[in-house]
Amino acid sequence: MAKAQTFSCTACGATHNKWSGRCEGCGDWNTIVEDTPLSSGPAKQSLGSKRGSSVVLSDLSTKETPPPRTHSGIDELDRVLGGGLVAASAILVGGDPGIGKSTLLLQAAASFAQNGLKAIYVSGEESTAQVRMRAHRLNLTQSPVKLAAETNLRNILTMLEVEKPDIVIIDSIQTMWADNIASAPGSVSQVRSAAHELTNFAKRKGMAVILVGHVTKDGQIAGPRIVEHMVDTVLYFEGERGHQFRILRAVKNRFGPADEIGVFEMTGGGLAEVTNPSALFLSERDEPAPGSVVFAGIEGTRPVLVEFQALVAPTPHSQPRRTVVGWDGGRLAMILAVLESRCSIPFSGLDVYLNVAGGLKVSEPAADLAVAAALLSAREDIAIPADTVVFGEISLSGALRSVGQFENRLKEAKKLGFSKAITPTRSKETSGDHPGVRQMPDLTSFVGEIFGAG
Repeated sequence: MAKAQTFSCTACGATHNKWSGRCEGCGDWNTIVEDTPLSSGPAKQSLGSKRGSSVVLSDLSTKETPPPRTHSGIDELDRVLGGGLVAASAILVGGDPGIGKSTLLLQAAASFAQNGLKAIYVSGEESTAQVRMRAHRLNLTQSPVKLAAETNLRNILTMLEVEKPDIVIIDSIQTMWADNIASAPGSVSQVRSAAHELTNFAKRKGMAVILVGHVTKDGQIAGPRIVEHMVDTVLYFEGERGHQFRILRAVKNRFGPADEIGVFEMTGGGLAEVTNPSALFLSERDEPAPGSVVFAGIEGTRPVLVEFQALVAPTPHSQPRRTVVGWDGGRLAMILAVLESRCSIPFSGLDVYLNVAGGLKVSEPAADLAVAAALLSAREDIAIPADTVVFGEISLSGALRSVGQFENRLKEAKKLGFSKAITPTRSKETSGDHPGVRQMPDLTSFVGEIFGAG
């Protein structure tokens, strides 16, 4: 009987029973390749034909010591990792080309090495001379980091077996190739095999491994999604090339909170930590202007204040434009629909542009009220007072819903000199005494009191 063949999409990781020119999962063309099994064995051999080893069971009350952590000396990186680097952990770092992944990890390797860990940096994309040039620019030439330029996975594992490092950085996983897999480097089979071998090796030997992953045009890490399930932590390095800010975001972390962020600033000497992101995001904010609203948000466990900027202008086109940077375009359409249907404020015939200043991407629903305030401020040409922050979730009925970490948002705003806030109405048990806070029950009341309309 012929061996069953399986195919996978290199863009989204979807599996298929047969080859086709277009992936049904993501719609990309010429991305489906044949999978090669990692190992072969007797066909249709029953697992019950050979007795396995006994599995040790434990109950939920078993007490175990938390895993030891090593601090890198880069506080923003330690925050995203959940308090430091855990031994025998596997970390996957993704980001756009040229965003600064290699710079960040070379700085991290140097910092770990200076703290007593044996660090090895393996580059599959650059020669050791090119890595040394970057280290010279970052003033890291005296750091005890070992370099290697290799893509053969067997040679890398042999070297790691001999050197026994505490931490190894693989830049990048898409350039690694295993000689027992009959496919090109970067294919689904090669990426899956390399990630599997490196992760298992790290677990067995007690070393930490950091894998750099390329991203697709949609911003997802290229290759099969199973790689993200293999590792313990998945980090995304975000930012716009036109901005100096860089955001390191944890989207998965088995040793700490997810959605935690670390903020860095790209400078001539590398990436510098930003200990107070709110002050940096608002540092270039001018006098109050129509369309400018400060939002008190939460990223992971950290309160962050950012500026939403909106522009509403008559459109010369038959179809008005809706352009969004840093926020969800679908949610913007929902806010516009609620304003029109519940508050009788039309935006038809008007172009709408929305931007989150500083290159930060905001995803929490608590930004709904700030977006609505920015849109109305731009449309009515009325500026929100400079000492006011806005946050709250808008429902489809037009009601305003309270959001979590109310106190932390106000505390961060007060620390930066904001004395007033516009929020949804809270219950008497949780509202507390907050002078300067104006609580709104619904969107109609908010429009009427703040903009004198509705």
